[in-house]
Amino acid sequence: MCGIAGVYGLEGIENPKQTSDLLIEAIGHRGPDAHGAYLDSEVILTHTRLSIIDLDARSHQPFIDPEGRYVLVFNGEIYNYLEIRKELPDYQFKTNSDTEVLLVAWKKWGSECLKKLNGMFAFSVWDKQNAELFLCRDRLGIKPLYLYQDDKRILFSSEIRSLLNTGLVPRKLNGSNLEEYLKYQTVHAPRTMIQGVELISPGSFLRISDNEIERKQFWNLTKVPLAAGSNKDQVHKSIASLLNTSVEMRLLSDVPLGAFLSGGIDSSLIVGIVSERLNKKIDTFSVTFDEQEFSEAKYSNLIAKKFGTNHHEIALSQDDFKEAVPKALLAMDHPSGDGPNSYVVSEAVKKSGLTVALSGLGGDELFAGYPFFKQYMELNQKRYLLSFPKYARNLVTQIIKLKYPGIKGQKIAETFTLPYFDVPHTYPINRRALSDKDIKDVLSNYGGADSLFQDLKSILNWQATGNLPELSKVSIAEISTYMQNVLLRDTDQMSMAHALEVRVPFLDHRLVDYVMGIGDNIKYPRFAKSLLIDAYKGLLPDEIIHRPKMGFVFPWEHWMKNELKDLCISSLDYLENETGYFNQGSLYNLFNRFLAGDKTVSWSRIWPIVALGTWMKNNKVE
Repeated sequence: MCGIAGVYGLEGIENPKQTSDLLIEAIGHRGPDAHGAYLDSEVILTHTRLSIIDLDARSHQPFIDPEGRYVLVFNGEIYNYLEIRKELPDYQFKTNSDTEVLLVAWKKWGSECLKKLNGMFAFSVWDKQNAELFLCRDRLGIKPLYLYQDDKRILFSSEIRSLLNTGLVPRKLNGSNLEEYLKYQTVHAPRTMIQGVELISPGSFLRISDNEIERKQFWNLTKVPLAAGSNKDQVHKSIASLLNTSVEMRLLSDVPLGAFLSGGIDSSLIVGIVSERLNKKIDTFSVTFDEQEFSEAKYSNLIAKKFGTNHHEIALSQDDFKEAVPKALLAMDHPSGDGPNSYVVSEAVKKSGLTVALSGLGGDELFAGYPFFKQYMELNQKRYLLSFPKYARNLVTQIIKLKYPGIKGQKIAETFTLPYFDVPHTYPINRRALSDKDIKDVLSNYGGADSLFQDLKSILNWQATGNLPELSKVSIAEISTYMQNVLLRDTDQMSMAHALEVRVPFLDHRLVDYVMGIGDNIKYPRFAKSLLIDAYKGLLPDEIIHRPKMGFVFPWEHWMKNELKDLCISSLDYLENETGYFNQGSLYNLFNRFLAGDKTVSWSRIWPIVALGTWMKNNKVE
């Protein structure tokens, strides 16, 4: 795992070496083991290395082919590189790295090699002979890659901060994306919060020449083959086979590797696969707390004992977590309503000696683990409600709001007034943070457009997904929005802040393809992730399968009203008085409603705004 950055078009850059150093400086934490740069008259390519596969210095990057035509900088892992290497018998390899295999594969097949790769990656190839730069990002968007273009040059990097650090990218907020951020606690690729900077879309690559960009997609989440037949036993066997293989591939490492173990279904299942199905010993790590209401130690210990892992408990206090919050905000490369939890866990695991960790991220999105999956299917059975007169539906919404006076009631009522009960209309309400009314109250320039609705309408158009099962459409919405633009982005920036590589077996593209094609009758969640549990019947104890979902349930509300109150006020004050985007007094009014216990303004609605203001201050964003 590493960091990459570069520039195409050096006209007007008086000191390319200095620019190279500035790019590296801002992403040095991603790769503390080695730094390298390639410069010629047209490009700068830089790399910071976290050594995982083949620790030899010959595998340092930038990696140049023997003829000197191609130069590669690569962030990520190619898990099937040994298989690909067998397809290249004519080449005399100098290293045992996946980096060299990737470069040779590019030399032989060009961009067609992307279809052969199984892994998480963001990389750039400079073709010196044709003066072409290629930028590529993995299918599921596990590894980030940001791009900035002006009339003179193109810059790219694993992190926005690296682009800003050069002084070549203006530190200007993209105010047109503020509504989206406030509504969904993030903005969705290709959009970002920095003007002129985009996040390259997952499963795509760019060919850049003479400051012209050609974009191509090599994988599409909606274009998947339907699973053959409807035999449940065969589906269960196929899922188990694909996931077992995915986990086994992700155990490849030349440095200490372990697994996060929260005691939830996904992390427990991965540990069970390694220990029982693959018959391998693994180190497991769980974070524990003295406060029993926050600790998952009971469940993680149960799994560790069952599978005989070398288990490590990392004890954290609430004070430890509170002290880490400002550091987590400082490590935030792009603002988000999440992140501090991942920061704390990654820091603790790295200090315990781990360099690579397996994570259960993606299990909920693939196997209908969130409540909305079942809610959506139930809503689909009530389409007759759409025929009710408008006045009747409005009356019902008032009753709903009285019965459920908080956020839940707001969302149910809004759903009831929709023109359609399809995914593009219903899903955005499910993931919404602030309401349209609250956003209109706080923003000085409110447009009212919903970019996520438009995104989903485009992604889930009938031509692309007409034959897909309904639950798979929900999965596509979850994966392409919340998972990619909150969970994966936060996992990357917070784990790499500590030079920790996180691998996600559930996001093997072959498993994703297969599960997307499984019919609703088989995938329907009788209970959360029942299909996944059925595929591994008997592997996990009932105490894990039917335990209450916890996650990190720290008392954020209490902290933001007490210990973190000054931080909140400082951030809101900055947004109101220094940016020009917010109505005077509006954010304080929102915060005071939260302080007063207004059920429609929870802490999770306020925290993304606090994170935004702190991020802008930390990064001097205008």
